[in-house]
Amino acid sequence: MPDRAGPKVYSIAAHRGFADALVAGLAPRYGQGELGLARLTLLLPSRRAVRTVTEAFVRHAGTVETPGLLLPRMAVVGDLDLDETLGPLLDPLGAAEIAPAADPTRRWLRLAHYLHEIEGDAAGKGAALLRRAWEIGRTMDRLLVEGIAPIDLMSERVIGIVGEMAGHWTDNTRTFLKVQQFWLAELATRGEIDAPERRNQLFEHAAREWRAAPPPFPVVAAGVTSASPALARLLRVVSELPEGSVVLPDFDLALPENVWDELGTAGHPVEPEDPPFGPNDAVTHPQYHLKLLLNRMGVSRGEVAPWHRSGPGASAPSRSTVISNLFLPPQASTLWVDLPVEQRRLPGVRLMESAHPEQEAQAIAILVREALEVPERRVAVITPDRGLAARVVAHLTRWGIAADDTAGLPLAQTAAGRLMLLLTEVMADQAAPVPLIALLVHPLAGAGERRAQWLENARKLDRALRGPRPGGGLAALAGIAAERKLDDWWAEVEAVLMPLFALETGDPLETMLGRLADAAEMLCGEAIWSGPDGRALSAMVEDLRAAAASAGTLFDPRELHAMLRDVMDRAAVRPPWGGHPRVSIYGLLEARMSRADLVICGGLVEGVWPASPSQDALLPPAVLRALGVPGADFRIGLAAHDLAAALGAPEVLLSWSLRDAGGPVIPSRFVLRVKALLGEQAERHVESEALRLARMIDDAAPVPPHPRPQPMPGADQRRVDLSVTGLDRLRGDPYEFYANAVLGLSRLDALDAEPSAAWKGEVAHLVMERWHKAGEPVNELHAIARQVLAEKNAHPLMRALWWPRLSAALDTFRDMVLAHKTHGRRVIATEARGEMRYRDIRIHGRADRLDRLADGKLGVVDYKTGSPPSTRRVEEGFALQLGLVAMIAEAGGFKDLQDLTIRGEAEAFEYWSMAKSKDTIGYTTTPLKEAGKRSGIAPDEFMPRTEDFLNDALDRWILGTEPFTARLNPELGSYADYDQLMRLDEWITSLGSRPASGTEGEGA
Repeated sequence: MPDRAGPKVYSIAAHRGFADALVAGLAPRYGQGELGLARLTLLLPSRRAVRTVTEAFVRHAGTVETPGLLLPRMAVVGDLDLDETLGPLLDPLGAAEIAPAADPTRRWLRLAHYLHEIEGDAAGKGAALLRRAWEIGRTMDRLLVEGIAPIDLMSERVIGIVGEMAGHWTDNTRTFLKVQQFWLAELATRGEIDAPERRNQLFEHAAREWRAAPPPFPVVAAGVTSASPALARLLRVVSELPEGSVVLPDFDLALPENVWDELGTAGHPVEPEDPPFGPNDAVTHPQYHLKLLLNRMGVSRGEVAPWHRSGPGASAPSRSTVISNLFLPPQASTLWVDLPVEQRRLPGVRLMESAHPEQEAQAIAILVREALEVPERRVAVITPDRGLAARVVAHLTRWGIAADDTAGLPLAQTAAGRLMLLLTEVMADQAAPVPLIALLVHPLAGAGERRAQWLENARKLDRALRGPRPGGGLAALAGIAAERKLDDWWAEVEAVLMPLFALETGDPLETMLGRLADAAEMLCGEAIWSGPDGRALSAMVEDLRAAAASAGTLFDPRELHAMLRDVMDRAAVRPPWGGHPRVSIYGLLEARMSRADLVICGGLVEGVWPASPSQDALLPPAVLRALGVPGADFRIGLAAHDLAAALGAPEVLLSWSLRDAGGPVIPSRFVLRVKALLGEQAERHVESEALRLARMIDDAAPVPPHPRPQPMPGADQRRVDLSVTGLDRLRGDPYEFYANAVLGLSRLDALDAEPSAAWKGEVAHLVMERWHKAGEPVNELHAIARQVLAEKNAHPLMRALWWPRLSAALDTFRDMVLAHKTHGRRVIATEARGEMRYRDIRIHGRADRLDRLADGKLGVVDYKTGSPPSTRRVEEGFALQLGLVAMIAEAGGFKDLQDLTIRGEAEAFEYWSMAKSKDTIGYTTTPLKEAGKRSGIAPDEFMPRTEDFLNDALDRWILGTEPFTARLNPELGSYADYDQLMRLDEWITSLGSRPASGTEGEGA
């Protein structure tokens, strides 16, 4: 890096490795003297770049004999994409005349306030309003970074363009200008300026000071590619300092002049009246943003000199030539036809096409593991797909490799952030079971010595809340907790949640955030604020509280969850030091300036790398072009530059999959260019071994098919009680009976489940029971039904949807009961539990209803919320509940409403269904073959047939030795409660076809 006249601008070629090559050149030039490198000031684009360069200095120190190392001073001059603050070097005491920066969070809240003032309710509310305010603030910053003053938006040229646009663009632009004017007036009153404007003024101040009095220490700006005008002018001054220089990353000095011209005007139009960006500018080219930077610096391409030092991770110089050819713009790419083979070769570059992201992640992890077998070999995985990065991190743990994703994790996906969001979700959903249980079993909840007991109580509440959602609010939950003897623990939980439930619409946002923070600390203790995620959450909450207090923001507590989710998604929590020293996982921004021996570029599909261009939602593209703001496609060029830099590594693997979670995807345009450039050579670059290993790694050794389960418990284990409904299960699917009655396993309903047939049946039974016990009043059945639904804490929505059918069926039942009364039939027992001993086995069950007929005999009634069993099922012995209840009744096993033993012979057997029959809801039917019916069991044969089927079941299973075979009658419909336990899918195909799940009849 010899001294020379004019601006000192250098380029480190892609094949040299930027950070290591930079250090290799800086160390010998500035490392002499007592202070050595400590005299040097490095201007870097981001905090991640500071870390990357620091690591490069450490690696360099290990290759020289000089003991110790004093690092240079490194100042961040800003890459706004990373939301970095300006380095303290450029905020000197002499810049006191520059107004302080307005707090960005307060500005966001105030912009929402002004937006609502302008548009009223049409602006939206809550989180939706704040999202629009965020977009307005982002557009304001974008214009300020480009040095565009608010007055420029009022120019005749801009107004003329807006007037020719569609109506929505005119409305959006008008709204933006109004909100901006309100905000500028407030800034003037407060004596503040926006942060990007202050950043620009600091750059201008530093440029003036250094131009007038160059600093006594060397200054090098390295890796800065942001083309904002103010920063470009500062870089020009740095390049002209006596001991200053600017080092650009991956600037292509070998690009032919005609190709350079084809890139377009890039902010330097031929005529003053021309727009800064021409319609044919190649904004998607990886060198375009560097041309824009040089034009704004006032530096010609010929004034850029090559940086002749290389790092330890450099590749062959021919790689840079091929990379240059790879990204040729449209007209110049016609030269591919005549390119010699040596300028098409990409030795060390492999292509890997996976079927889906999971296979891609597994193959990448295998390649990383393989590379680490070589001592001192460094591996970098670069991908903008954070889901793919997370999968790779998870797969590497198979071999104990802790790889940190340096792009970080959104705060909303961390433990601390998730707990805060769960608190807001519980509040917004009125303590719905799913978010409530998720909150109570969260890893941070109940932390400390009480954790074990806390989880035990939470699990008890979890079991109690299984099934349909109870009524909203804490009062309903208090009753449920009391039933499970959780009063003391629930009082502690209620103390955490009660202040949140007391919040109302229109309360200050500051108050809401304060109560949220207090609730989180009461629930978790100090654990909520510990760790990187806790500290990030604490900083976010305090920043938002202070801004809300200053802005006077009022809010709706039901919108807190969506608003905080948006804020947390914008905050990345980056891991501290401590991952594997030779493995790095980067996003595109974090990968800039880094280098490794093997670089794996993953997620190379359209919409990911490069990302889909997103148009500004407020200002039309024509207006932005007229103002000199790069269009949406500009970021494609940045993504291309990131890939070009990665391709400079000694070994590179380009990876993509053919589909994602949503369906098929298109390989990245960059991948298609690589394939087109390689031509027939592409097949030799395909990586297939890693994919083969990825397919094999989880393949277990072949095992014989699992046999159909046929458990054979001992005689003592078989002698279990038999319920009146259990006989049907025993005969239909003995294994289900075995799992339920012998093993004692039962189905666990989901939280917040849809109301099941059994739950509806329970409600219907309880309604009819209370009505009968109340004396069967004609006009009170609906009132009793509403009372039962209230006691069951039935959710209002479910109640509203089910009520029409329930009320209509109850009316039908009432009319039938009253009609029976006129013929001498009366109800003598409801929901009666009874039992008998039969062959020394306890037969037990519940009779939905027992009637005394006019002739003194008994009638057995079974309520169904759905369709009753078919007569065929009854004939085959798979629906015998009515007969068994009758046997218990005839044996004197039931008591009536007066607690007297019921005796008598059963004659009537009826199903009372709430299903629809023709034009009515609710009807009655019988399994007996009566006059006019072509199927069913003859009345005089029903009880003997029932006893025969009972004896058969007892002889075969309860008292016998027959195995409890799974799906003994696969053609029968059956519940699927035990399908996983019996490993049904592993053997059912051998029976011919998979049986249907579910049953013909619903209810109990």
